[in-house]
Amino acid sequence: MLNASIIKTSEGVMKNKMIHEKLALCGLVLTGLALVPLLSFAAEETKPPAAQPRPAQKQLVLGGPGIEQERSFPKIVSGKWTGPKTADGQPDIQGHWSNTIANHNNFTDPQGGIVNDPNPNRVAKSARADRAPSRVSYPADGQVPFQPWALEKVKEFQAHFNDPVKPEYIEPLARCAPGGVPKSLYWHGYEISQYPGYVVFQFNSGTRIIHLDGKPPLPQNIKLWNGDSRGHWEGNTLVVDVNNHNGKALFGRSGEFISENGRIQERYIFSNDGSRYTYEALLTDPTVYTRPFTVTVPARKWTEKDQPNGWHYEVEPATHSGKNLILDHYERICAENNGGFGLVAEEGKK
Repeated sequence: MLNASIIKTSEGVMKNKMIHEKLALCGLVLTGLALVPLLSFAAEETKPPAAQPRPAQKQLVLGGPGIEQERSFPKIVSGKWTGPKTADGQPDIQGHWSNTIANHNNFTDPQGGIVNDPNPNRVAKSARADRAPSRVSYPADGQVPFQPWALEKVKEFQAHFNDPVKPEYIEPLARCAPGGVPKSLYWHGYEISQYPGYVVFQFNSGTRIIHLDGKPPLPQNIKLWNGDSRGHWEGNTLVVDVNNHNGKALFGRSGEFISENGRIQERYIFSNDGSRYTYEALLTDPTVYTRPFTVTVPARKWTEKDQPNGWHYEVEPATHSGKNLILDHYERICAENNGGFGLVAEEGKK
């Protein structure tokens, strides 16, 4: 999340300096020269951090370049990892990522807009064959194999998305709830960090921790928005088993879902140059679906060479005392669903 820039006024600097000097003086009286390093540290702290340049921001139009980037994508296959590794031996896949097709408007027609949207600007203008394929890669019809009762529930949500007269018609992200699996991977851009025994996804709404340390799964009575994730590496592929869903997250504004009884078996297949990965997941839930089905989501890495934008790469250079560039994600306001669209919390803006 964005660390808000702190601009120290000269008055603030002087107060800071006085406080540090008083603390240092007290330390000298109490312990002699033992606290001399505190003085140099205090003096260092009073220096305003070096400002990092702020990249120009492109204004994106909903449905335009930057949101819908690709209509097709390369398939990455599992195999040996030949790229760099972290200190604990994991393939190093840290950085900023985002899907390459579209946002979470529509799960089975990613570039088709919101189902039943009364806004003509959000209705797809192209033929279905000219748009990206369904995120449901199997079965071949690209549709979630819902049981009849579950399909009716989805249709009811779609019909009332723009008229949420009941609490169940409100998209969870409107309440700042975590996006869940798999939606978090194609809502906005996100950052992946790695630690010994863990892979951490930092989303706009919530954080997901994938355990690689062999710890036992959570008890079944503990349910989470992003589920409980336990994984391991097989060459260039991160294999993850996800259970303990709370059944409240949706797959998109189109209302598809998985229940508390569901299981998601994920495979994150990374290219060896570290620029892309393909997400493949098998979703199983005998209480909601008539059969298991497969989801495919392509993703690519974004770096400082890319132009920041309002969807895939929402970053701001952090102001800090070091010389290295640190890019932080914006903090997103929870008003983007069933209402206002595209709001972000940026410094100096309300």
